[in-house]
Order: sequence, then C-alpha cells, then structure tokens
Amino acid sequence: MWTKEFQCGGHESALLDCRRSDSARRTCSPGKAVGLTCSDPVRLVGGASRCAGTLEVKQGEWTPVSSSDWTLKEAAIICRYLDCGSAVSTGSRYQDSDRALWLINFDCLQSGSAVRDCVSLSGSSSSIVEITCSDSVRLVNGTSLCSGRLEVKSEQSWSSVCEADFDQQDAEVVCRELGCEAPSVLQGALYREVEAPMWTKEFQCGGNESALLDCRRSDSARRTCSPGKAVGLTCSDPVRLVGGASRCAGTLEVKQGEWTPEADIKTQIDLYGRSTLTVFSLDLQ
Repeated sequence: MWTKEFQCGGHESALLDCRRSDSARRTCSPGKAVGLTCSDPVRLVGGASRCAGTLEVKQGEWTPVSSSDWTLKEAAIICRYLDCGSAVSTGSRYQDSDRALWLINFDCLQSGSAVRDCVSLSGSSSSIVEITCSDSVRLVNGTSLCSGRLEVKSEQSWSSVCEADFDQQDAEVVCRELGCEAPSVLQGALYREVEAPMWTKEFQCGGNESALLDCRRSDSARRTCSPGKAVGLTCSDPVRLVGGASRCAGTLEVKQGEWTPEADIKTQIDLYGRSTLTVFSLDLQ
C-alpha cells in the first residue's frame, strides 16, 4: 500500500507532480483501496446545458461526430454515458469547415463498448450530429424511449418517485419534457424496480410546465415507499397520421424534436401495441 498522502491542487498534469506528505496511516483497512471511474472523452457543447449540443469525441483533440443515420436509440446511449437522463431529440447542422469528422459504428456502440472504441474518421460527411438529453428526468427499464420507471436526478444521484407523490398532471410534464406525447398509463410496479433512493418530495405540477423540476414541490408525507409503488409511466410514442379523413388516416409523421414525414417506409410497425400495419407508401388510407 502506498505510504504517502497526495496533496494535489487539481491542475497538475500528472499525479506524481503533486505534493506529498507522509501518511498518518501505516495500514489500510480491507476494501478501502481507491477505485476510480473517469468520464469517457465524450461531450455535448454549444447547447443550453451540458446535456445538449454538438456531439464531440476526444481522440487527441475534440472532434465533432458525423450526423449520418443517428436516431434517438443511438442518442440514448450517449445520454446514458453523460448521465444526462433520456434522449429528447437528435438533429444535424452543417459544419463551417472541411475538417474530418468522427463516424460512430452503431453496432459497436450498442454492444456496450466504450464510445472511443467505436469511432473512425469520416472524410465524406459535412453535417454534424446534435443531441438533446433531459437534464434531470429519465424513464428506465421500459419497452420504448417513452416508457419506463421514472427517475429524477438531484445532487448527482438518481431517485425513484413514489406513486402517491405523483399524479396525471405531473406525468403530462414528464412526457412533454422527454419529447413524447400525452401519458397513456401511470401506475406503480409496471417496470422492474431496483434498490435505489426514493425521492422525498411531492410534485405539484400545474401541467403546463416545460420540465418536472420547474414544478412546485412540497415535503412528502411519506418517509418510505411500499415495494411496487415506484412510478411507472408510459407516454404515447411520437407517431401520428395527419391530413387524412380521421386520426387513423393520412401522412405518417415521426417526432424527433419536430414532426417529420417518414418517407419511403417499407417495414412493419406496431402502433401502441394494438395492431401491426404494413406501410408501403407515404399516404396511409
């Protein structure tokens, strides 16, 4: 065991550049050796918070990532890396230089590999991916990006919310904050629970707030939450048919930040788990 105490200022480039003094300890208790996790060299810059902006990866220097084929599913992986909650939107913008961009291998990313191990240089793309994650709200263990057990972040840790401290108006705010449509199911024990801290405030949203933590809160009457009573929430997926004779006919649009027509689809999709449709053209009749 190392017998010195480090006294770094935090700006040194190497640990052994720091001042050291003799440790007051001659032994170290079992299980007390330092374990450390450093953040991966991934960041979002230029947005309203550290959880929104242009995606950059550092391999020597910070370099933007090509926007080729990004979906919310891939964006969600980056949001988890950054401990930023759920993916809200993904988009692109043209870069104002001809420098090379990183290209991310999505199969590699989805396998659980570190982001830095999934990048290669791309010289052909001129657009850069931009991602918005929720700062302090996420849905986990769900069947889609718009469902799961609700967790709220406070003081750098995530907490579940007790069903008794959360209502339909609160759910409307969460769904809006995550870029999803109106809540369709609000019920405890919908999604697998884990041993996690429990949020100790009761939310009192009016329903029109843009973020859950903008809502009024009061101390909860409960100090514990019964097993199976953590909030599980399902918001409607951001899919719609517009311009037809009814809400069940028209042009298919998908919302990723804004509503966008889904052109040239030839696949099977499951709308809200009720029926499977085969889509062969832009207009559904």
